[in-house]
Amino acid sequence: MSTLRLEPKRKPSPTLLIAVLCFGGLLASYMQTLVVPIVGKLPEYLNTSADNASWVITSTLLAAAVVMPIAGRVADMFGKRSVILASIGLMVIGSAISALFDSLIPVIIGRGLQGMAMGVIPVGISLLRDELPPSKIAGAIATMSATLGVGGAIGLPVAAWISQNFNWHVLFLTSAALGAVAFLLVLTLVQESPARSGGTFDAVGAVGLTIALVCLLLALSKGRSWGWTSGLTLGMVAAGLVVFAAWVVYELRTTSPMVNIRVSIGRRVLFTNIVSIVIGFALMGISLASPQLLQLPNIPGVLDYGMGRSIIEAGLWMAPGGLMMMFLSPVSARLNVNIGPKFTLMIGTIVIGLGYLLAVFEAAQPWQIALAVMVTSSGVGIAYSAMPSLIMSAVPLSETASANGLNSLMRSIGTAIASALLATILASSTVDIGSTSVPDRSAFQLVFIVGAIASAVAVALILLIPSDNKNAIPGAQPVDLPENKDDPAESVADEIEDGELSVNGAITYGKHAAPVR
Repeated sequence: MSTLRLEPKRKPSPTLLIAVLCFGGLLASYMQTLVVPIVGKLPEYLNTSADNASWVITSTLLAAAVVMPIAGRVADMFGKRSVILASIGLMVIGSAISALFDSLIPVIIGRGLQGMAMGVIPVGISLLRDELPPSKIAGAIATMSATLGVGGAIGLPVAAWISQNFNWHVLFLTSAALGAVAFLLVLTLVQESPARSGGTFDAVGAVGLTIALVCLLLALSKGRSWGWTSGLTLGMVAAGLVVFAAWVVYELRTTSPMVNIRVSIGRRVLFTNIVSIVIGFALMGISLASPQLLQLPNIPGVLDYGMGRSIIEAGLWMAPGGLMMMFLSPVSARLNVNIGPKFTLMIGTIVIGLGYLLAVFEAAQPWQIALAVMVTSSGVGIAYSAMPSLIMSAVPLSETASANGLNSLMRSIGTAIASALLATILASSTVDIGSTSVPDRSAFQLVFIVGAIASAVAVALILLIPSDNKNAIPGAQPVDLPENKDDPAESVADEIEDGELSVNGAITYGKHAAPVR
């Protein structure tokens, strides 16, 4: 008995494919900032404490971090379109659950399911790599990468407007409706990629990675409220590190690992992923401090640095930064092709540092904040477009989704570290306004200085990435599939397992193959 599958009858145009997948990526990113405008009111809405209500945000962070590498591996094995549909479907279900309930636990579950939509971005990048003609790949990767920041930046004022004018449940009803549209677009317009990695799903590796990430990210996100030196925080860190070490050993020994550690520790992939942590850190720094600075009341002699803007106004001042990330996608793609992704990444990181320096010296007016955010976001957009190109030029074709998932995870870890560290910095020097304490001017300046230092560190790390070569851009060279095989996808998997297939200048690793540098 045959299985009924709804596939588009003809291949969509490259522009349409890019538009559909980027729409999905924007929605996934939007889920990260969806509840930011109502954070202060969540305890009232859910009839709980502020500490408990914070799990509504933490659950999304954890789910997004865990799902990205797992979704990438599953996509490589069973199909990228299928994983994208599953990710969007879970987002719709999570949105519906959060819209229907007024209690804490269902909303936490719903927000966790919404966070799983983040798998769309790394898997979408890999699907574009598989399906597009070589001339379109660089631009498509740049645009899809930009959605990681654009969705949140544009979505913030939209979410603020909805929350101020309608019942808070409308936030989730709207995301459910948009998710349903994205699901139907992918279902009817996107074809499945034939590229497969083969092998079996590494359930032990998935569980181990999940436990390690949850322990470490919980310690980062809840450490301030638990106490950085408390037994619970330190215990979480210790447990996460122990499980992670055991996970690495297991992944090196298993024949079908969740993450190919041997590929991941190659210099090109390793240093790109480390830089991704720093870039994620830099993006969160400006995104965390600037809205607070814009919304602080202006009180002469006390808070003369406050700007007194509403949350909608603050979101609108921040939104141009997200738009710059999208508008610079073609420029980023051209830089990737002309000078290579390594130097494109370096340029983006330098621009990020310049944006932070602007914020250090010029942050007295909303337009100055907006300018600093635009410069920083421009650098982030350029850097984000280069990282997938660096990653995919160094991994086998059959592992592009899982490698991109791991790279996206590194960015998420960077944002988690930034949230924990920078929130602590902002709380370290405060001014009392009645019964409320708000960050002092020096605390904001320190945040911006830390962002500039992080950018300088990233530039130094980029210098350690091996230089680009002619085949560094995914799609620059066609992939030669082995001949005399009935199933091309199966033959690719076979040769990858034997360590024989070269893809875009990257030598794959087999059981007995050594890395070729």
